[in-house]
Amino acid sequence: MPVYLDRNPSCTELLNYASVLSPDSAVDFQGYSASLIDIGIINNMPDAALQSTERQFLRLLKAAADRVNVRVRFYAMAEVPRSDWGRHHTTTCYSPVEELLDSQLDGLIVTGTEPRTSNLRDEPYWSTFSNVLNWAEESTLSTIWSCLAAHAAVLGLDGIGRHRLADKRFGLYECERCSEHVMTTGMSSRVVMPHSRWNDLREEDLIKSGYTVLTRSDGAGADAFIREGKSLFLFFQGHPEYDANALLLEYRRDIGRYLRGERDTYPGMPQGYFNADAEQVLTRIQEQAIRERREDLMAGFPTGLLERTLGTPWRSASVRLYSNWLEQLSAMKPNAEGAAEFVQQPAGVLSRRFAAGAD
Repeated sequence: MPVYLDRNPSCTELLNYASVLSPDSAVDFQGYSASLIDIGIINNMPDAALQSTERQFLRLLKAAADRVNVRVRFYAMAEVPRSDWGRHHTTTCYSPVEELLDSQLDGLIVTGTEPRTSNLRDEPYWSTFSNVLNWAEESTLSTIWSCLAAHAAVLGLDGIGRHRLADKRFGLYECERCSEHVMTTGMSSRVVMPHSRWNDLREEDLIKSGYTVLTRSDGAGADAFIREGKSLFLFFQGHPEYDANALLLEYRRDIGRYLRGERDTYPGMPQGYFNADAEQVLTRIQEQAIRERREDLMAGFPTGLLERTLGTPWRSASVRLYSNWLEQLSAMKPNAEGAAEFVQQPAGVLSRRFAAGAD
């Protein structure tokens, strides 16, 4: 089924990145509300990852929306620090979060960002984030909180603090499915998920506060977990939305920070991510960087060569998670029975109208 971008058609960046459907299409959705899942995405990622995050979530939603039609709108919180380019991009392609708080959606996705303070309550966007948290509980059927947003959400909801790790939790981790829930229907008993974080929510703290852990591992801790209230809240400490090269680009960024003197130690490679040949190449780069430590070494970083060695062993599990989420949203809608009938009967008419925009 198609993913429809509900935003200014002049924002070609979003349209091009995900091959989503232009809002100037002739279809009138008003009569088909039963078939639509309306999703908001609050993208808080730093400017360098802003567009890649758009692409990752839109492509994942498109892959997961096999039996529902999805309409997406991006939102921005003004308090998240941005460059002039970042402010222009979010102003052009996103809606202000204040518009979100005056609306009602079926589902919401809130991304993380790089923290500026040790206490999340001291972040400049904390007040707005708290308003979003309260709104999501009352006004969505379900909300996904990703990485830092998951940490901030459980802090705001139940006062659960995160704990600084001795080293960055970075790479691919094999996780076991430890609870039966509609969100994990059809998933394998063991799945691989990318993680990239310096902080952790402890599994025992979550369980004590009534959260249900869906997937976990000894290396990554609680991977995915839920909180069931007025809205079904789904939390990811990892990144099911990541595409193949996301960890590579983060690793390259951290190497650059080391060479510029912005961090004291050379970053460790992401666990279980590169093959043996790629690790040999990267080990040689590390040895040279530690000997010479100058920023111009980044000019020779073999990004393209390394990208050709990468796979996405987490992709099928990620698509299944998001497919389950979208189907659950469809089932939870007040007019769910009508929605199911629409998907089975007239959906072909709608998809044919959009055929020119589909992959």
